[in-house]
Amino acid sequence: MHDKNIIENIIRRRMHHLYLSRRCEDLESLAHDLMGLHCWFYRNVVFSAIIRGADVHSIKHRLTKTWLYGRLNGVVYEDLSTLLALNVGDTKDGYYSWLMNSHGEEPIREISELIINLMEDGVCSRKEFREILSTSYEPRLLDSVFNSWGGIFVLLADQGRVAFKSMTSRDFELISAEPTQTFADVMPGLLKRYFKTYGPATLADAAWFFSLNKDAAKYIETLNLDEYARIELGRKTFYYVDDGQDVCEIPEMTLLSGFDPVLSAYTVDNRLSLPSIYKKQVVLSSGICLPTIAVDGFVAGKWNIVKNQPVVELFDTCAKKYEDEIYARIDNIIEIFKNVK
Repeated sequence: MHDKNIIENIIRRRMHHLYLSRRCEDLESLAHDLMGLHCWFYRNVVFSAIIRGADVHSIKHRLTKTWLYGRLNGVVYEDLSTLLALNVGDTKDGYYSWLMNSHGEEPIREISELIINLMEDGVCSRKEFREILSTSYEPRLLDSVFNSWGGIFVLLADQGRVAFKSMTSRDFELISAEPTQTFADVMPGLLKRYFKTYGPATLADAAWFFSLNKDAAKYIETLNLDEYARIELGRKTFYYVDDGQDVCEIPEMTLLSGFDPVLSAYTVDNRLSLPSIYKKQVVLSSGICLPTIAVDGFVAGKWNIVKNQPVVELFDTCAKKYEDEIYARIDNIIEIFKNVK
């Protein structure tokens, strides 16, 4: 099989399992299968769900917004304990390690418990926490603890003790989703879930998705991979779960949300749906991945909604014949988004 056919086969399978060539009407099933919906920007979660056919009523409260894999995700609450077990042990590098190394373990743990106690008394906003603690700790430490990228709340979220109050809130609430298993307990099952939904994908893609450090990435190479079907492309092996079911054909045209998993769930080199000539137009230097338009599985333009109006930029003339349909689909998203509670 020629490389072009192999790539199209991989994209066809990815789009099928990521619900881009079929529907997933149940929001919780979608978030479960995808192991979270990327929600650095809330509306991308809604866009992603609408595009995949999910019912988005009450979406702000049906999913839990928290940090997973080093980024914000909307997840099914019942999945949290298992997914957070990825953080048990030295399995990833991140802000918390830097926080401990910069300021010492004792003050960070002390402040963590103070925040939990304050939350039990009804305090829930970052601003309130900082004001209360400002009389006891130096500004430099508080700047790190309450860093706008998450700070100490990333630690507390990793422990399954706090999450955001809703998908749109900046305030926090106490939860009880502490992991009861270890990284080694959950990784085999989560790897299988990854290859079932995101496959065909490489081991490097899985490590990228889960934000594993080098040691953890090497660990997944030791797991049993014989249970997976595989596709060879160049010198890379792409794994997937072959359930024997028919796979839908690649849609002629589809909209993709910002940070759509068909692009962002893979290493840069394995984002096969994104032609290299368009990478800089789609993935900004800040890391933001824009909403795009795919034709026959490949990105051919980008779209957005500005002041409730569709904005479309086509990169490739092949997308021109779908222009009316593109605008109609964006108009539909606008109408649904207006009514989301």
